[in-house]
Amino acid sequence: MSASDGSNAPKIAFLFPGQGAQIPGMGRALDEELPAARALFDRANEILGFDLRTLCFEGPAEALAATDVSQPAIFVASLAALEDLKAREPEVVAACAGAAGLSLGEYTALVFAGALDFETGLKIVRRRGQAMQAAAVATASGMSSVVGLDEPTVDELCRRLLPHGRAWKANLLGPGNIVVSGEKAALEHLEGVATELGASRVIPLAVAGAFHSELMKPADDQLAEVLAAAPLTSPRIPVYSNVDAAPHSEPDELRRILVAQVLQGVRWEDSMRRMLADGFNTFYEIGPGRVLTGLLKRIDRKTPCTSVAAR
Repeated sequence: MSASDGSNAPKIAFLFPGQGAQIPGMGRALDEELPAARALFDRANEILGFDLRTLCFEGPAEALAATDVSQPAIFVASLAALEDLKAREPEVVAACAGAAGLSLGEYTALVFAGALDFETGLKIVRRRGQAMQAAAVATASGMSSVVGLDEPTVDELCRRLLPHGRAWKANLLGPGNIVVSGEKAALEHLEGVATELGASRVIPLAVAGAFHSELMKPADDQLAEVLAAAPLTSPRIPVYSNVDAAPHSEPDELRRILVAQVLQGVRWEDSMRRMLADGFNTFYEIGPGRVLTGLLKRIDRKTPCTSVAAR
């Protein structure tokens, strides 16, 4: 039952961040203070075959921002933050009844929900990052956040950019906050056209390419091969999908939506509204940054979201 139904009983959900949340230094204090977090970084270094710990703790920022590094780095740092919450407030972790993650964060959520084990999840996100990085290198492209336009107007924006290049709505993050992915030539004209349509701001994002768009081919096919061989089980709690804002339980359906996520837009606002409608009234953002907390506040100011940082 939600708070709006007159109940103060918390229905808890965990949110896990995606690419862009990385920052040099993340996880260092947890590694020093918490044996369970230290064990995660130790195991990650063994599985990956390179020193993820040093990249997380010391950077440099440019190396940490590379797609094939940032994805496993955020995944591990977020799970280290989860270990911190387990140690401090185990009753909160035990009571958590649902989860979601932004793009990459969906894999972290699935590990928390028991659908993937740590090693399998880490190997998948590493290969996902490599495949997406390769697709990004193949075509000059990028992403920009468009502030102040609704979804139909962003569709019109992408149509108007077609004479210059292809563009797609990629991340529907919250009211008037939509990220557009596109070819470099299209993005060069994005600000002018978006301003004509009424946008208040256009913010280029520091990413390698046009994620969540058709330009990520053939990364989806490569990910499909990896997922086909990966052991997945039904999650023990609902994990809300980026693709359709709904929870899924069948392993083959999970594989399908995780592959679809590479090319399709992230419907984050829809996911949050669906979780609120399903009665979730207490949220925790677990991992580096506070982006998801800020997005939730734009969607519903009254619902609390506590940050559990990858410190």
